[in-house]
Amino acid sequence: MRRPADFRRPSGASLPLLSALAATAVLLTACGTEHAGPGSTGARASASRNVTRIDDPGKDGVRITSLTLPTVSPSPSPTRSYLVSADRLTTESDSGISAAYEVTNHGTEAWTYTVVFTFTSADGGAMANQTETVRDVGPGQTVRGTVRAGQLPPTTPRVTGAKVLEVTKVPADEAPAEPGTCPASGIRVSADKGDAAMGLRVVGLHLDNCGERAYTVEGYPLLELLDDALRPVDGVEILHGSGEITTGAGTDEPPRPVRLNPGESATAGLVWRNTTQSGTPVNVPHVRIRAKEGADPVTVSPHLDLGTTGKLGVRPWQKTER
Repeated sequence: MRRPADFRRPSGASLPLLSALAATAVLLTACGTEHAGPGSTGARASASRNVTRIDDPGKDGVRITSLTLPTVSPSPSPTRSYLVSADRLTTESDSGISAAYEVTNHGTEAWTYTVVFTFTSADGGAMANQTETVRDVGPGQTVRGTVRAGQLPPTTPRVTGAKVLEVTKVPADEAPAEPGTCPASGIRVSADKGDAAMGLRVVGLHLDNCGERAYTVEGYPLLELLDDALRPVDGVEILHGSGEITTGAGTDEPPRPVRLNPGESATAGLVWRNTTQSGTPVNVPHVRIRAKEGADPVTVSPHLDLGTTGKLGVRPWQKTER
């Protein structure tokens, strides 16, 4: 009996060849499926990403658990020409590089953590630093998150790793309020990143009335200097005004009552020199601030490198002019 025409074997084709063609079709169909990155343990990623699990001991309860890197695309063939349409061009918001992390509170009270992560190249150089704030981590609690490397210059060496660079933590009920939020007191206290020139350091303190009633302060903020364990730092004289520190940071205004209506702000300042001579340099990571007597404390972390001067000047509250 003759075979139907549809089932006739093509002239010159063999069964092994058909099998090879079928296998090629399967491989082509599989292109673009998710795959695990090198060193990953069961993690799955999209075709444009490699996810690598990291066994990181971490620092002070903070550790990186995985690193996500874009897959390196093969270079186009030099013999092919490409036509790029302008409407197809897109601007990447970041490099696509990120790290998953977890914060575990091994203590007995709630903490707010400020963590500096660094993304590194193969030789260990820092390619990008990013800071994340993880709030209200209770005792025994673990909080997980993701930090992104952000946009990197095209000439940046390829990122191959990430690590926890620095961990700062303060009691959760004393942490500065999150930007854009207002604490129950209606008063938001914060510190800026400061300025440094020729050994002179200046950090601004900010007081915002984000509540619904007027708030009045007079004189100088009340300060308590704290070490890494949030214990008082001894041996540092807190001076009213900056005249004994420097005359190059401007003249101090005399202290006077400052009334802040809702939406208004005031500033003060910390001034010091990091001169180091004989003796042991003093570093003060934290400063507990009260806007005035009886106000709720707020602990900021300006990392004061006081050297061996033993002095810190504080400027009085002054209303911020709009």
